[in-house]
Amino acid sequence: MTKKAFISGVTGQDGSYLAELLLEKGYEVHGLIRRSSSFNTARIDHIYQDRHSLNPKLFLHYGDLTDGVNMTNLIHQIQPTEVYNLAAQSHVQVSFTMPQYTAQVDAVGAVVLLESIRASGINCRYYQASTSELYGSTPPPQNESSVFRPRSPYAAAKLMAYWTTVNYREAYGVHATNGILFNHESPRRGETFVTRKITRAVARIATGSKEKLYLGNLDAVRDWGYAKEYVESMWLMLQHDKADDFVVATGVGATVRDFAQVAFEEVGLNYKDHVEIDKRYVRPIEVNALIGDPSKAKRLLGWSAKTYWKELAKIMVEADLGLFKNK
Repeated sequence: MTKKAFISGVTGQDGSYLAELLLEKGYEVHGLIRRSSSFNTARIDHIYQDRHSLNPKLFLHYGDLTDGVNMTNLIHQIQPTEVYNLAAQSHVQVSFTMPQYTAQVDAVGAVVLLESIRASGINCRYYQASTSELYGSTPPPQNESSVFRPRSPYAAAKLMAYWTTVNYREAYGVHATNGILFNHESPRRGETFVTRKITRAVARIATGSKEKLYLGNLDAVRDWGYAKEYVESMWLMLQHDKADDFVVATGVGATVRDFAQVAFEEVGLNYKDHVEIDKRYVRPIEVNALIGDPSKAKRLLGWSAKTYWKELAKIMVEADLGLFKNK
Protein backbone atom coordinates (compact mmCIF):
# COMPACT_ATOMS: atom_id res chain seq x y z
CA MET A 1 0.00 0.00 0.00
CA THR A 2 1.35 3.44 -0.92
CA LYS A 3 2.25 5.52 2.09
CA LYS A 4 0.64 8.96 2.35
CA ALA A 5 2.37 11.91 3.97
CA PHE A 6 0.82 15.21 5.00
CA ILE A 7 3.28 18.12 5.29
CA SER A 8 2.38 21.48 6.77
CA GLY A 9 4.86 24.09 5.60
CA VAL A 10 5.49 22.22 2.37
CA THR A 11 6.52 25.39 0.53
CA GLY A 12 9.30 26.18 3.01
CA GLN A 13 12.93 25.14 2.95
CA ASP A 14 12.43 21.94 4.96
CA GLY A 15 9.05 21.13 3.43
CA SER A 16 10.39 21.25 -0.11
CA TYR A 17 13.36 19.01 0.66
CA LEU A 18 11.16 16.59 2.61
CA ALA A 19 8.60 16.43 -0.22
CA GLU A 20 11.41 15.56 -2.66
CA LEU A 21 12.69 12.84 -0.36
CA LEU A 22 9.29 11.25 0.19
CA LEU A 23 8.40 11.35 -3.50
CA GLU A 24 11.68 9.56 -4.24
CA LYS A 25 10.62 6.91 -1.73
CA GLY A 26 7.31 6.37 -3.51
CA TYR A 27 5.03 8.29 -1.15
CA GLU A 28 1.89 10.13 -2.10
CA VAL A 29 2.54 13.59 -0.65
CA HIS A 30 -0.08 16.11 0.46
CA GLY A 31 1.09 19.62 1.31
CA LEU A 32 -0.64 22.44 3.16
CA ILE A 33 -0.34 25.90 1.61
CA ARG A 34 -1.78 29.25 2.65
CA ARG A 35 -4.05 31.12 0.27
CA SER A 36 -2.25 34.07 -1.27
CA SER A 37 -2.89 36.47 -4.14
CA SER A 38 0.61 35.72 -5.42
CA PHE A 39 2.32 32.42 -6.11
CA ASN A 40 4.37 31.17 -3.15
CA THR A 41 5.34 27.70 -4.35
CA ALA A 42 8.74 28.45 -5.93
CA ARG A 43 10.57 25.85 -3.84
CA ILE A 44 8.31 23.01 -4.99
CA ASP A 45 7.41 24.03 -8.54
CA HIS A 46 9.97 21.59 -9.95
CA ILE A 47 8.23 18.59 -8.32
CA TYR A 48 4.62 19.66 -8.61
CA GLN A 49 2.41 18.06 -11.25
CA ASP A 50 -1.05 19.31 -12.00
CA ARG A 51 -3.57 16.88 -10.55
CA HIS A 52 -4.97 16.45 -14.09
CA SER A 53 -1.75 14.77 -15.17
CA LEU A 54 -1.64 11.00 -15.57
CA ASN A 55 -0.04 10.04 -12.28
CA PRO A 56 0.20 12.95 -9.79
CA LYS A 57 1.97 12.21 -6.52
CA LEU A 58 2.05 15.67 -4.94
CA PHE A 59 -1.22 17.31 -3.95
CA LEU A 60 -1.57 20.81 -2.49
CA HIS A 61 -4.38 21.87 -0.16
CA TYR A 62 -5.30 25.35 1.02
CA GLY A 63 -5.52 25.72 4.76
CA ASP A 64 -4.15 27.23 7.94
CA LEU A 65 -3.02 25.62 11.18
CA THR A 66 -5.20 28.01 13.17
CA ASP A 67 -8.35 26.64 11.48
CA GLY A 68 -9.20 23.49 13.44
CA VAL A 69 -12.26 22.53 11.39
CA ASN A 70 -10.31 22.72 8.15
CA MET A 71 -7.43 20.67 9.57
CA THR A 72 -9.72 17.96 10.92
CA ASN A 73 -11.52 17.73 7.59
CA LEU A 74 -8.22 17.48 5.67
CA ILE A 75 -6.77 14.80 7.94
CA HIS A 76 -9.98 12.79 7.75
CA GLN A 77 -10.14 13.18 3.96
CA ILE A 78 -6.47 12.37 3.22
CA GLN A 79 -6.03 9.60 5.83
CA PRO A 80 -2.24 10.09 5.97
CA THR A 81 0.09 7.47 7.37
CA GLU A 82 2.60 10.16 8.38
CA VAL A 83 2.08 13.81 9.36
CA TYR A 84 4.98 16.27 9.41
CA ASN A 85 4.25 19.57 11.13
CA LEU A 86 6.85 21.95 9.69
CA ALA A 87 4.72 25.09 9.41
CA ALA A 88 5.67 27.94 11.72
CA GLN A 89 6.41 31.59 12.14
CA SER A 90 10.05 30.64 12.48
CA HIS A 91 11.93 33.94 12.56
CA VAL A 92 13.09 34.54 16.13
CA GLN A 93 13.51 38.31 15.81
CA VAL A 94 10.06 38.67 14.24
CA SER A 95 8.51 36.73 17.13
CA PHE A 96 9.34 39.61 19.48
CA THR A 97 7.18 41.95 17.37
CA MET A 98 4.48 39.34 16.56
CA PRO A 99 4.28 37.23 19.74
CA GLN A 100 0.56 36.51 19.60
CA TYR A 101 0.61 35.37 15.98
CA THR A 102 3.71 33.27 16.66
CA ALA A 103 1.95 31.55 19.58
CA GLN A 104 -1.18 30.88 17.54
CA VAL A 105 0.66 29.26 14.65
CA ASP A 106 3.57 27.57 16.40
CA ALA A 107 1.92 26.46 19.65
CA VAL A 108 -1.81 26.24 19.04
CA GLY A 109 -1.17 24.98 15.50
CA ALA A 110 0.48 21.86 16.91
CA VAL A 111 -2.52 21.29 19.18
CA VAL A 112 -4.84 21.63 16.19
CA LEU A 113 -2.97 19.03 14.14
CA LEU A 114 -2.61 16.53 16.98
CA GLU A 115 -6.25 16.91 17.96
CA SER A 116 -7.25 16.46 14.31
CA ILE A 117 -5.36 13.16 14.28
CA ARG A 118 -6.96 12.03 17.53
CA ALA A 119 -10.46 13.15 16.56
CA SER A 120 -10.21 11.48 13.14
CA GLY A 121 -9.30 8.18 14.78
CA ILE A 122 -6.66 7.40 12.17
CA ASN A 123 -3.53 5.39 12.81
CA CYS A 124 -0.69 7.65 11.71
CA ARG A 125 2.68 8.86 12.90
CA TYR A 126 3.30 12.52 13.77
CA TYR A 127 6.49 14.57 13.54
CA GLN A 128 6.76 17.90 15.36
CA ALA A 129 9.43 20.33 14.20
CA SER A 130 11.00 21.40 17.46
CA THR A 131 14.00 23.69 17.70
CA SER A 132 17.33 24.22 19.41
CA GLU A 133 15.97 27.61 20.54
CA LEU A 134 14.18 25.65 23.30
CA TYR A 135 17.51 25.49 25.14
CA GLY A 136 18.02 29.25 25.20
CA SER A 137 20.51 30.07 27.94
CA THR A 138 21.38 26.45 28.78
CA PRO A 139 25.14 26.02 28.10
CA PRO A 140 26.22 23.72 25.23
CA PRO A 141 26.48 20.98 24.28
CA GLN A 142 22.72 20.45 24.45
CA ASN A 143 21.08 17.03 24.20
CA GLU A 144 17.66 15.47 24.85
CA SER A 145 18.20 15.70 28.64
CA SER A 146 19.30 19.34 28.72
CA VAL A 147 17.11 21.89 30.47
CA PHE A 148 14.81 24.02 28.30
CA ARG A 149 15.20 27.75 28.93
CA PRO A 150 13.50 29.56 26.03
CA ARG A 151 14.46 33.19 25.49
CA SER A 152 12.04 34.38 22.80
CA PRO A 153 8.31 34.21 22.03
CA TYR A 154 9.20 31.80 19.22
CA ALA A 155 11.01 29.45 21.59
CA ALA A 156 8.23 29.70 24.19
CA ALA A 157 5.62 28.79 21.58
CA LYS A 158 7.72 25.88 20.37
CA LEU A 159 8.07 24.71 23.98
CA MET A 160 4.30 24.39 24.24
CA ALA A 161 4.26 22.46 20.96
CA TYR A 162 7.01 20.17 22.26
CA TRP A 163 5.14 19.29 25.46
CA THR A 164 1.83 18.97 23.61
CA THR A 165 3.48 16.35 21.39
CA VAL A 166 4.74 14.48 24.45
CA ASN A 167 1.29 14.74 26.03
CA TYR A 168 -0.52 13.23 23.03
CA ARG A 169 2.05 10.46 22.95
CA GLU A 170 1.58 9.60 26.61
CA ALA A 171 -2.14 10.33 27.04
CA TYR A 172 -3.55 9.02 23.75
CA GLY A 173 -0.89 6.66 22.42
CA VAL A 174 -0.22 8.76 19.30
CA HIS A 175 3.10 7.89 17.66
CA ALA A 176 4.25 11.48 18.15
CA THR A 177 7.91 12.48 17.91
CA ASN A 178 9.80 15.74 18.47
CA GLY A 179 12.73 16.45 16.19
CA ILE A 180 14.88 19.02 18.01
CA LEU A 181 16.73 20.30 14.98
CA PHE A 182 19.58 22.74 15.41
CA ASN A 183 20.07 25.47 12.80
CA HIS A 184 19.91 24.02 9.31
CA GLU A 185 20.47 26.05 6.19
CA SER A 186 20.62 25.71 2.41
CA PRO A 187 20.31 27.73 -0.80
CA ARG A 188 16.54 27.53 -0.17
CA ARG A 189 16.79 29.29 3.20
CA GLY A 190 14.62 32.38 3.55
CA GLU A 191 16.43 35.59 2.65
CA THR A 192 15.89 37.23 6.06
CA PHE A 193 17.72 34.49 7.99
CA VAL A 194 21.30 35.42 8.83
CA THR A 195 23.15 32.76 6.82
CA ARG A 196 21.23 33.46 3.62
CA LYS A 197 21.37 37.18 4.26
CA ILE A 198 25.16 36.84 4.36
CA THR A 199 25.53 34.66 1.26
CA ARG A 200 23.18 36.78 -0.85
CA ALA A 201 25.08 39.92 0.13
CA VAL A 202 28.37 38.19 -0.72
CA ALA A 203 27.01 37.27 -4.14
CA ARG A 204 25.75 40.80 -4.83
CA ILE A 205 28.99 42.44 -3.70
CA ALA A 206 31.08 39.95 -5.69
CA THR A 207 29.11 40.82 -8.82
CA GLY A 208 29.54 44.57 -8.48
CA SER A 209 27.32 45.93 -5.71
CA LYS A 210 28.85 48.60 -3.44
CA GLU A 211 26.43 47.90 -0.58
CA LYS A 212 27.28 47.14 3.04
CA LEU A 213 25.99 44.08 4.90
CA TYR A 214 24.35 45.02 8.21
CA LEU A 215 24.30 42.34 10.92
CA GLY A 216 23.59 42.10 14.64
CA ASN A 217 25.49 39.98 17.17
CA LEU A 218 28.56 38.60 15.39
CA ASP A 219 29.58 36.58 18.44
CA ALA A 220 26.46 34.37 18.60
CA VAL A 221 27.48 30.71 18.22
CA ARG A 222 25.32 28.30 16.26
CA ASP A 223 25.52 24.70 15.07
CA TRP A 224 24.77 24.98 11.35
CA GLY A 225 23.93 21.92 9.24
CA TYR A 226 22.56 21.22 5.76
CA ALA A 227 18.75 21.17 5.60
CA LYS A 228 18.71 18.64 2.76
CA GLU A 229 20.40 16.13 5.09
CA TYR A 230 18.30 17.04 8.11
CA VAL A 231 14.96 16.14 6.49
CA GLU A 232 16.18 12.55 6.22
CA SER A 233 16.34 12.46 10.01
CA MET A 234 12.67 13.48 10.15
CA TRP A 235 11.73 10.51 8.00
CA LEU A 236 13.93 8.15 10.01
CA MET A 237 12.24 9.25 13.23
CA LEU A 238 8.85 8.19 11.93
CA GLN A 239 10.22 4.83 10.77
CA HIS A 240 11.44 4.15 14.32
CA ASP A 241 9.16 1.69 16.13
CA LYS A 242 8.98 3.79 19.29
CA ALA A 243 8.02 7.46 19.25
CA ASP A 244 10.72 9.50 20.96
CA ASP A 245 12.52 12.84 20.92
CA PHE A 246 15.79 13.39 19.04
CA VAL A 247 18.41 16.13 18.77
CA VAL A 248 19.66 16.60 15.21
CA ALA A 249 22.87 18.59 14.85
CA THR A 250 26.44 18.50 13.58
CA GLY A 251 27.98 18.91 17.02
CA VAL A 252 30.22 21.73 15.72
CA GLY A 253 29.66 25.40 16.49
CA ALA A 254 30.75 28.61 14.79
CA THR A 255 30.05 32.29 15.29
CA VAL A 256 28.15 34.50 12.88
CA ARG A 257 31.50 36.24 12.33
CA ASP A 258 33.08 32.91 11.36
CA PHE A 259 30.32 32.20 8.84
CA ALA A 260 30.61 35.69 7.32
CA GLN A 261 34.39 35.41 7.10
CA VAL A 262 34.30 32.09 5.25
CA ALA A 263 31.50 33.28 2.94
CA PHE A 264 33.42 36.41 1.90
CA GLU A 265 36.69 34.48 1.55
CA GLU A 266 34.94 32.22 -0.96
CA VAL A 267 34.90 35.18 -3.38
CA GLY A 268 38.30 36.55 -2.35
CA LEU A 269 37.01 39.33 -0.07
CA ASN A 270 37.59 40.32 3.56
CA TYR A 271 34.34 40.50 5.52
CA LYS A 272 35.70 43.41 7.61
CA ASP A 273 35.54 45.62 4.53
CA HIS A 274 31.85 44.97 3.95
CA VAL A 275 30.11 44.20 7.27
CA GLU A 276 28.63 46.82 9.60
CA ILE A 277 26.80 46.36 12.93
CA ASP A 278 23.18 47.50 13.23
CA LYS A 279 21.79 47.23 16.75
CA ARG A 280 18.28 46.79 15.33
CA TYR A 281 19.28 43.22 14.48
CA VAL A 282 20.28 42.39 18.06
CA ARG A 283 17.62 40.42 19.94
CA PRO A 284 16.08 41.86 23.13
CA ILE A 285 17.37 38.71 24.88
CA GLU A 286 20.33 36.93 23.31
CA VAL A 287 20.96 33.22 23.00
CA ASN A 288 24.73 33.02 23.12
CA ALA A 289 25.56 29.46 22.07
CA LEU A 290 23.68 26.49 20.66
CA ILE A 291 25.70 23.36 19.86
CA GLY A 292 23.92 20.03 19.71
CA ASP A 293 24.89 16.55 20.81
CA PRO A 294 23.39 14.24 18.12
CA SER A 295 24.70 10.97 19.58
CA LYS A 296 21.21 9.57 20.29
CA ALA A 297 20.11 10.09 16.67
CA LYS A 298 23.28 8.40 15.46
CA ARG A 299 22.83 5.47 17.85
CA LEU A 300 19.11 4.80 17.34
CA LEU A 301 18.44 6.15 13.85
CA GLY A 302 21.82 5.70 12.17
CA TRP A 303 21.77 9.37 11.19
CA SER A 304 24.75 11.71 11.27
CA ALA A 305 25.61 14.95 9.51
CA LYS A 306 27.83 14.84 6.44
CA THR A 307 28.07 18.57 5.71
CA TYR A 308 29.51 21.03 8.24
CA TRP A 309 29.26 24.78 8.41
CA LYS A 310 32.29 25.74 6.31
CA GLU A 311 31.26 23.56 3.39
CA LEU A 312 27.66 24.71 3.83
CA ALA A 313 28.70 28.36 3.58
CA LYS A 314 30.51 27.60 0.32
CA ILE A 315 27.51 25.71 -1.09
CA MET A 316 25.23 28.65 -0.33
CA VAL A 317 27.61 31.28 -1.74
CA GLU A 318 28.03 29.28 -4.95
CA ALA A 319 24.25 28.95 -5.36
CA ASP A 320 23.64 32.66 -4.77
CA LEU A 321 26.45 33.62 -7.15
CA GLY A 322 24.66 31.56 -9.77
CA LEU A 323 21.45 33.48 -9.17
CA PHE A 324 23.06 36.90 -9.60
CA LYS A 325 25.30 35.95 -12.50
CA ASN A 326 22.28 34.68 -14.42
CA LYS A 327 20.34 37.93 -14.02
